[in-house]
Amino acid sequence: MEPILFSWSGGKDCAMALYEIQKANTCKVKALLTTVTQSYDRISMHGVRRTLLEKQAESVGIPLEIVFISNKATNEEYEQRMAETLKKYQRFGVNKVIFGDIFLEDLRKYRQEKLAIVNMEAVFPLWKRDAKELAYSLCNLGFESIITCVDTSVLDKKFAGRIIDDKLLSELPESIDSCGENGEYHSFVYDGPIFTKRIDFEIGEKVLRDNRFYYCDLIPKE
Repeated sequence: MEPILFSWSGGKDCAMALYEIQKANTCKVKALLTTVTQSYDRISMHGVRRTLLEKQAESVGIPLEIVFISNKATNEEYEQRMAETLKKYQRFGVNKVIFGDIFLEDLRKYRQEKLAIVNMEAVFPLWKRDAKELAYSLCNLGFESIITCVDTSVLDKKFAGRIIDDKLLSELPESIDSCGENGEYHSFVYDGPIFTKRIDFEIGEKVLRDNRFYYCDLIPKE
C-alpha cells in the first residue's frame, strides 16, 4: 500500500478523516504529523497536552511525528520546520499528506501550494461533506470528543469543556459551523472506532488567552 503522512491535530475532523482512510484500506499511514508549541508543550491551537497526544497515537497504533514551533511562531518558522519534516519522509517514499479539512478553499489552496514546493500532494477525504451530517456521523459512529478551545469572538465560552454529542450540536447557534471549520472551536478525541484504548482524563482549569481564546485544560489520568 502507498505510504502517506497524516496531518493530525488530535481533533474530531482528523479522526473522522483517518477513519475514512482506514476504511478505504488503500494506503499505509507512516506517521501522525502534529504541530506542538514548545513553550507550552501542547498541540498548537487546540491547547491539549503532549502527553495526551502521545496516548492518542499509542491507542491508534500509528507513530507520532511532532513538529515543534515557538510561541507566537511566524508563518516562515512554521513552514520551514514543516518542510524539513516532509523532506525527511520523502526519502522513505512518502509523497502525500492527508488533511481533515472540509470546505475552506483558501486553506486547501495554501496546503496544496506549500506541498507542491516539496513535490508532495495534499489529499482531503472529507472535502465538501456536509458539515452538520459529518458532525452527527462522528457521534453516531461512536467517536467521543470534547471541546478544548473556543473562540469567544464568535461562540460563548460555556461550550469549552463540553462533550460533543447530539445535544451540544443542537445547541450551537446557527451562525456556527457544526464542525467548527471556521475556527469557532477545537476539540480532542479520546475514544472511537479507530482507538484500541479509551484515553482517560480529568477536566482541569479553564483560562482565557489573548483576550479571545477560552481553553479547557485536560489532565491525563495515569
